[in-house]
Amino acid sequence: MIIIDYKDARPIYEQVVDKFQKLILTGALEPNTRMPSVRSLAVELSINPNTIQRAYTELERQGFIYTVKGRGNFVAYDEKLLDVRKEQLLGKLRELVREAKEIGIGKRELAGWLMKDQEEAGALGGKEND
Repeated sequence: MIIIDYKDARPIYEQVVDKFQKLILTGALEPNTRMPSVRSLAVELSINPNTIQRAYTELERQGFIYTVKGRGNFVAYDEKLLDVRKEQLLGKLRELVREAKEIGIGKRELAGWLMKDQEEAGALGGKEND
């Protein structure tokens, strides 16, 4: 379900948040299903429970999960979450485009990379959205 990449420069809790966001947005975790307990997930991933608690707190702050006192954490999917995630990705894309422009990569080269990536994703069975 969740795999931590120790080569990733981001903190572990951010990786956990990102992975759960993707699982929720893709429907792999259905609305109102119970999340793994902090303790069990910490043991499974061999990381500190405080790290998982921090990730869960962030997911709750962003509206991806909700807490029921004494029962645990549950998936709280809302269509608005997908829009929020799209905006986050668009912001990252804008930053990458700005950075590419700074080092001399033009629109055509960027478009070529995107088209190539889409073709490769299609060949691998990924989703293609035009």
